[in-house]
Amino acid sequence: MTDSAKRPKRRFDQSLPIALLRAREASARLFKPHIDRYDLTMPQWRVIRALAEGGPLDAKTVAECCVILPPSLTRIFRALTQRGLTRAVDSEDARRHMLELTEEGRVIFEAVVETSEATYAELEAAFGAARMQSLLDQLNALRDTINAMPGQRRD
Repeated sequence: MTDSAKRPKRRFDQSLPIALLRAREASARLFKPHIDRYDLTMPQWRVIRALAEGGPLDAKTVAECCVILPPSLTRIFRALTQRGLTRAVDSEDARRHMLELTEEGRVIFEAVVETSEATYAELEAAFGAARMQSLLDQLNALRDTINAMPGQRRD
């Protein structure tokens, strides 16, 4: 019998991917109402947030930053541009599709951030500000550790 066969199997509720999915779903329920007011999807909001904080950005950078696959990102860019929330920006490299927020996109970004800060404050009051910062630091460290493991994709 192999060593792995002798070890007890990890319980479902102790599975890292499941725990992360459950935490993601719970936290998304807290913040989704803020973007629903503007008829945005969560991926669209991630793109708006990335562009607000770092724009203009190219599609590859947005895809990596927002954890969105390129085909989905193309649809998101199209939808946001049609709504007048983003616009294409000229790039020195014609192969790079650059995008930035319009003034209307920035107004929505500011409004969502303003209303979601109250939710952050409630969450930090319930969970603890220090625990929240520690959790974020640990999640980033976990991602970096996994990415540094041999044979892992670097996201």
